[in-house]
Amino acid sequence: MRHPWLLVLTLLASVVAIEIQVDDPESVKRACHDVAKNMLTYYTGMNPGDNPGNLPDPYYWWEAGAMFNALVDYWYYTGDDTWNDITMQALLWQAGDDGTFMPTNQTRTEGNDDQAFWAFGAMTAAERNFPNPPEGHPGWLAMAQAVFNTQARRWNTETCGGGLRWQIFSFNNGYHYKNTISNGCFFNLAARLARYTGNQTYADWAVRVWDWTETVGFMTHDNLFFDGADDLKNCTEFNQLEWTYNSGVYLLGAATMYNLTNGDPIWGERTERILEGASVYFKKEPRDVMFERACEPVGTCEVDQRSFKGYLARWMAVSTQMAPFTSDLVMPKLRASAVAAARTCTGGPDHTTCGLEWSLQKWDHSEDVGIQMAALEVLQSTLVNRVDPPFTRETGGTSKGDPGGGSKPADPRPHALTMRITTADRAGASILTVFVAFLVFGTVAWVVYE
Repeated sequence: MRHPWLLVLTLLASVVAIEIQVDDPESVKRACHDVAKNMLTYYTGMNPGDNPGNLPDPYYWWEAGAMFNALVDYWYYTGDDTWNDITMQALLWQAGDDGTFMPTNQTRTEGNDDQAFWAFGAMTAAERNFPNPPEGHPGWLAMAQAVFNTQARRWNTETCGGGLRWQIFSFNNGYHYKNTISNGCFFNLAARLARYTGNQTYADWAVRVWDWTETVGFMTHDNLFFDGADDLKNCTEFNQLEWTYNSGVYLLGAATMYNLTNGDPIWGERTERILEGASVYFKKEPRDVMFERACEPVGTCEVDQRSFKGYLARWMAVSTQMAPFTSDLVMPKLRASAVAAARTCTGGPDHTTCGLEWSLQKWDHSEDVGIQMAALEVLQSTLVNRVDPPFTRETGGTSKGDPGGGSKPADPRPHALTMRITTADRAGASILTVFVAFLVFGTVAWVVYE
């Protein structure tokens, strides 16, 4: 071969596609853009005739909400508004006119945790001063408040001494399962609403959920979190699987309460305990690289679980702004994980498809929107010390709220039975009835005549 070095360069280009220097914000931003662009190749909701906000099979509705939360953060961390329009479109469409994120086409699958992940997108939009919705739509804050109100009504004291069930509707599988993520999401949302609005009711609810979580036994002696328990057995037998996102959702809630209470030592100690427990999700070799301990080592991570690491990264990052004492423990882990994750992003035709197992530091031939989102989350989390903390109403937050949002219980009847019938509808129905009567009479007469 006349120029063998050309082959070498070609081979290198096919392997090294995304580079990241964690001390160079522009390097990180470029990497985030490439990973986010790849992530959105899975999304079709912006196409004509499709449903804004939905991901195609095999992805569940909640994961789309998580994805748009990641894009709100992407805009805030990088300043790039490329995907703001589709993010706005998706959040408004799925929130509905009342802002509760309870679309009728999700009735068969929507759980409290699913609803909450969409509410997090709205809450983050309020905290980040994401461009506000147009007139005629609830504000981001109002959406988060509406979801909170619907979930507060579902707090169930008939079993287990309290808690939210996993599922909202009794006809869905999992209705009698009280899971940690649903309650952790409610705790997280309550704490963030308390901080943003200054309303003590939200803070009281956050305390109530935390106390219940400890009392019922979902938080373990080593500061991790079980998955949940059957409420038909009064939460006496636990599903002992431990996931990264359960630690993450409680971590940010506790850190936010620490911030809200001006450094209350109780919340500081709780925040620190969760962080210490979460250290099991970071490998010793390669050092400080995050992994999903319950499924990665045995290759059993299912669709939902492939994104979980991203939420721990997201919430760890914001926790450093809520409780600055955590930064020295958190940031080395996020930076090491980001570097390792970036090294897996060499797959696909554009060499920007990322791998599930960051510790391999190479692409493992996996392809999934959640895997891509998790990589984006950990990459952009390294920029957290370069942006302002989440806003509140007192520090410049502009989102409009509605403390009573979502207070009216949803009509349980199908949409077709809840449409308003107008005078014109009745007149049209009368004409149609007369026409059908003549048609039937004429047909019968013709048959008799024959």
